[in-house]
Amino acid sequence: MKAQDMSTIHSDTLAKKLGTTTHLSPLLHKLKRLGLSTPSDLEDLAIVRGLDYYGKVRDLANSRNASLSQEELAIALLSPSLPYSLNRLRMAGAILGGDNLCIDELVLLSRKERCEVALRHIAEMGHKVEPSNPFWESLLLRIPPSSRVPVDILPHLTRFVTYSGIDRNGRVPRMQWIRASL
Repeated sequence: MKAQDMSTIHSDTLAKKLGTTTHLSPLLHKLKRLGLSTPSDLEDLAIVRGLDYYGKVRDLANSRNASLSQEELAIALLSPSLPYSLNRLRMAGAILGGDNLCIDELVLLSRKERCEVALRHIAEMGHKVEPSNPFWESLLLRIPPSSRVPVDILPHLTRFVTYSGIDRNGRVPRMQWIRASL
């Protein structure tokens, strides 16, 4: 069975679940030009970029050579034009938790790609887990609040974190944001 091309409009997209429409995404067209034509290719690139927490790479050929910024990769994973996938949304959260991301580029790309709702949701979750991390606060200040997101569409806070176990001293488990390992 052949994987579906990212440029194909699907009936079960994130956009549809959020009650909005899909659009012709410039970022998804760029991905296709780079040889990343399926959502699986995009996930493979994320895994190659340090998200081994989410599995093994299926096809290294396309994912090694992609000249895509981390910001573009995170926003592409949030694309409302792609088929709905909680896993891709979680992967975007892990990339967003990384170092040295440009907030201006993230905000601009999220507007162009119409994924501000998903980006804001992840920033809100990140801020709850890491209230002292200035990245999340800065991102929240730059993305307008959105109307209420339908329940269970975007991942719950617990899907972006790992928990430490209770240690021998009875310390409470600690949440830690899942990040790319690179």
